[in-house]
Amino acid sequence: MNPFERIPTMGTPRVATGVPHFLGEGPTWDPIRGHILWVDIMSGDVYRGSFAHGGGIHIEERIAFPDTAGAVAISRDGELVVAGTHRLYFRAPDGAITAGPEVLDGDERRFNDGKPDPAGRFIVGTKGPTSAEQLIRFEHDTSVTVLDDDLTLSNGLAWTGDGRLLYSVDTLTRRILARDYDPETGAVGTRTLFAELPGDGYPDGITTDADDHLWVAVWGGGCVLRYSPAGELVGRIDVPAPHVSCVTFAGPDLDTLVITTATENLTEEQLAEYALAGLLFTVKPGVRGNHPNLWAGTATHLAPISLEGSE
Repeated sequence: MNPFERIPTMGTPRVATGVPHFLGEGPTWDPIRGHILWVDIMSGDVYRGSFAHGGGIHIEERIAFPDTAGAVAISRDGELVVAGTHRLYFRAPDGAITAGPEVLDGDERRFNDGKPDPAGRFIVGTKGPTSAEQLIRFEHDTSVTVLDDDLTLSNGLAWTGDGRLLYSVDTLTRRILARDYDPETGAVGTRTLFAELPGDGYPDGITTDADDHLWVAVWGGGCVLRYSPAGELVGRIDVPAPHVSCVTFAGPDLDTLVITTATENLTEEQLAEYALAGLLFTVKPGVRGNHPNLWAGTATHLAPISLEGSE
């Protein structure tokens, strides 16, 4: 039995692109230039697109980075920051790409999902073989702060509209966590359990809407779920792809939900059954999103960074 079948649906997504991704992730709205950005993690590609008629997305550029691309964020002047395997990469508005110093180590570890916080600091989590994965914040002074160091797979991040509550995902435990957050200083409160996903699916990427409801992409569940601020399941969107990886609100009115999916770990039989797996989808669920946080562009390109001693 589908544990979500009694949850009301909020629209039917349509195919937005014709390019399948192995691990499509991290859709990010650029409100200044009117573009949608997303990544294909393992190929190291960052895509830039624009909305076409009827909710389609026209791919305007594919930017190849010399590494994995776990997440992408954009600054007000158009500089990109990309979470590589062990370091951050920076792409200037003129297209020049530079590499930051190595931050992580270990052949089986890499940076995963990341986003700017309300003050433009870049926060990114790690994926690896242990239950001691981290959620790391790059500060304005180029130091780092470790927010968590006990995760199984650090994943989606989202803030309420006022920036005072941070949601984060620990995928393999199926937990969505919440904590108070000072949008100016970055001070955090005690971490609590917001929700734990039922069934066989895993929470992945997340975003919030203007009513401060939380939207959760369900990897292995073929859907996106909407939670009230009290943690109650109040809506769902079924997606014709089993591995739904991330969601964000985009468009001039922030009324279009962009959904990324993946073909990773699908068998030949599943690929035949789910021919649309790996594509991007869009849907208008009848609510609007919050304005996206922009990266402040202050992370160092050259100075060495160490996690040792961080708290």
